[in-house]
Amino acid sequence: MDMKIRFGTDGWRGKIADEYTFHNLRRCAQGFANYLLAEGHAGKSVVIGYDKRFHSENFGAAAAEVLAANGFNVFLTQDATPTPVISYAVVAKKAVGAINITASHNPPVDNGFKVRDEFGGAIAPDGLAKIEAAIPDDESGIKTMALDEAIQQGLVTMFDAAEDYIPHLKKLIDLEPIKQAGLTVLVDAMWGNGAGWFPRLLEGGTTKVIEVHAVRNPIFPEMYRPEPIPPNVDAGLRATLEHNADVMIVTDGDADRVGMGDENGVFVDQLRVYGLLAYYFLEVRGDRGPIVKTLSTTKMLNKLGELYGVDVYETGVGFKYVAPKFLETNALLGGEESGGYAFRGNVPERDGILGGLYLLDMMVRLNKKPTELLELLFDKVGAHYYDRIDTLFKGDREDKVALILAANPETIGGLKVTGLNTTDGYQFGLEDGGWMLIRFSGTEPKIRVYCETTHADKVQAILADGLKIAGIE
Repeated sequence: MDMKIRFGTDGWRGKIADEYTFHNLRRCAQGFANYLLAEGHAGKSVVIGYDKRFHSENFGAAAAEVLAANGFNVFLTQDATPTPVISYAVVAKKAVGAINITASHNPPVDNGFKVRDEFGGAIAPDGLAKIEAAIPDDESGIKTMALDEAIQQGLVTMFDAAEDYIPHLKKLIDLEPIKQAGLTVLVDAMWGNGAGWFPRLLEGGTTKVIEVHAVRNPIFPEMYRPEPIPPNVDAGLRATLEHNADVMIVTDGDADRVGMGDENGVFVDQLRVYGLLAYYFLEVRGDRGPIVKTLSTTKMLNKLGELYGVDVYETGVGFKYVAPKFLETNALLGGEESGGYAFRGNVPERDGILGGLYLLDMMVRLNKKPTELLELLFDKVGAHYYDRIDTLFKGDREDKVALILAANPETIGGLKVTGLNTTDGYQFGLEDGGWMLIRFSGTEPKIRVYCETTHADKVQAILADGLKIAGIE
């Protein structure tokens, strides 16, 4: 029997040529096919796309060969394609789901296997469990056929997903004011799928788009990984200053997450970006609707919800929790701490391209630079400060859990503890309305310690206490 494949937050990820092999990739694809067949979707359409990591296009082709052999009509992207564009293709092609070959923001040695439902969103945990259980134990349970044969038989169609996505995007946002605003926009594509999209969408006016890290390079030079947080964004921030740009927009490896740098080359953290996006929709556009947030993102959303009379729903970490609640509530916004945000009218999926355009539109409508936008936000909800530490750990996870539960601290970082939320990880409420969260990564052997507070001088003390509580000095 082959290794047991476990699905994490968004699917399966592993080291290329170690556990992530063509054989195991085909097993996952067969598991997804088995799941779709069991759900009554025989003979229907499935979208398959991929990123710019090593061998991704070939892994995508291998997945297409399996789905075709199982009788599905496969739409296979002809090039590396952003995750949100793949997700929208599910809706545009009336497919029953998608496979996306990407490890998103993971280190360069990894690749991944993401799955999506008929709405283009993350599959809920019970569905992921069914897919995992349907993965065959060995190659005897895998069906496959040559890609050329599948194309000849009409079971695989190569296509450009941008042809449906771009007209859809233009219905959600008017690009002309951004094109004609005369901005200088620095875009860091992090060597990933976001390359070329902002120049393509914003060409033809006085706004100038300058791209960095915009070619394929699977080792991701100048960064540890294509994740839009420091220090990975530092080279892009330097380029922002070098080009005297008004803003930096950064997309991660598969372009479903977005980050931001201000006009001074200073990173704007993900919680503040989510706060800005909520302010943009509620105040600038005058829209109303529920907001969905993971417990690891900002309490500024709760304050904005109270100010503008909209409900705010909190979920576990990951879009497998956000997407179902987003659909259930017809939410205006859904998002998480990692920089992934979903928007009403689009698929229930993170979209770094659309998120970046909304941030630019906010700048144009208010005629303000990023530092001035933050001043507006903080005038409404007060200043909030955030940071996070990720630490590799060895040993038994349950031992760490026992330490955390036994700690029972009265204060953290000098602030009184007001409660413990165990919805997803261990979140300690603090007297200022902030929090400290200890959580195990769903994709890597890491403990993450996060915090948000209204006290700038207490951030590092809160994180230090969090590490102690987790048994990491």
